[in-house]
Amino acid sequence: MRWRSLLLQALALVVVAGLIGILIRNTALNLEARGIASGFGFLSQPAGFDLAFHLLPYDQTTTFGQVFIIALLNTLLVSLIGVVMATIIGLIVALARLSSNPIIRLLGTTYVETLRNIPLLLQLFFWYFAVLRNLPGPRDSLEFFGFAYLNNRGLSIPFPVEPVAAVYIALALVVGLALGHFARQAADRQRVERGRFPAWYPVPYALPLLFPLVTLLFLGQSWDISWPELQGFNFSGGLQLIPEFVSLVVALSLYTAAFVAEIVRAGILSVQKGQMEAAQALGLSRWNSMRLIILPQALRVILPPLTSQYLNLVKNSSLAAAIAFPDLVLVFSGTAINITGQAVEIMAMVMLVYLVLSLSISAVMNRYQRKTLHYLGQRS
Repeated sequence: MRWRSLLLQALALVVVAGLIGILIRNTALNLEARGIASGFGFLSQPAGFDLAFHLLPYDQTTTFGQVFIIALLNTLLVSLIGVVMATIIGLIVALARLSSNPIIRLLGTTYVETLRNIPLLLQLFFWYFAVLRNLPGPRDSLEFFGFAYLNNRGLSIPFPVEPVAAVYIALALVVGLALGHFARQAADRQRVERGRFPAWYPVPYALPLLFPLVTLLFLGQSWDISWPELQGFNFSGGLQLIPEFVSLVVALSLYTAAFVAEIVRAGILSVQKGQMEAAQALGLSRWNSMRLIILPQALRVILPPLTSQYLNLVKNSSLAAAIAFPDLVLVFSGTAINITGQAVEIMAMVMLVYLVLSLSISAVMNRYQRKTLHYLGQRS
């Protein structure tokens, strides 16, 4: 039986490989018949078009290979900010839906039932055309706390004079968060083994602040902040986030947060009510009971569907092409194809990027889920 199963799998693999080979051969013959050169040599050619938003230096002499990296960074930036904001907003809305206050509960329910039942593309159009495009001009900008300005040309915020300094600070923050997470887990293990927290227990919470501060000290003067100032008809200095970027991040975050809220609410409701009653009987406040008792147990229900929502958000970011935000789909599988004609190679690269992103997110979330379940098993 075992050998027969292996033989059938081998035959299936041969059939699939043969079909792929036929597909590649037919594609190559069709390209040759139409006089279209194949290969990735076009990546070294200058792009010759402008980009409205880019994190790396860019001009019309930039090659298509560098354009690919710039567009990929734009997609990753939107996805990362969207995931963080959707998670935070979703958690707040979920707690609002579980509130004992009927007004707060009604607000949370209205948010979820409204946003998750309106197509994301329509929400994207709403924020871009109906909201941001109708904002006042730079001279009448909406001011936020004296350092951020929102107008129909985008959002102007303070930013380091040297952009590379912002990258170093962001990397330091990520390292601090990662080390703080592992240090907190080590402290929790010692609490389980010894019955009390170690003396260095506050250190994990200080690492996310300590690493960026140390990075600032090493950077010296290069981390000076450039502040946006109104000069003439527009703002200069700082960082200007174009309306396409702002509307895309807002639409993705709010839409995905509605689904995240329901996932978190379902996870919390899956925990037996006796857990909350036992925590309150021990003298824990409702917030500490939720943070220390309920949410950790709810994670085993929350994490699998939450991973799917993160994947959806990353893939939904391709809707940026509808409002002309220069993400990977618009710039590379749109403009680059029209210029080079290398449709097969470009689409293969774009599909591979989304495949790698999806598999990477799944791998990270699955690993986190396994470690969380293992940790909860040790605690119980």
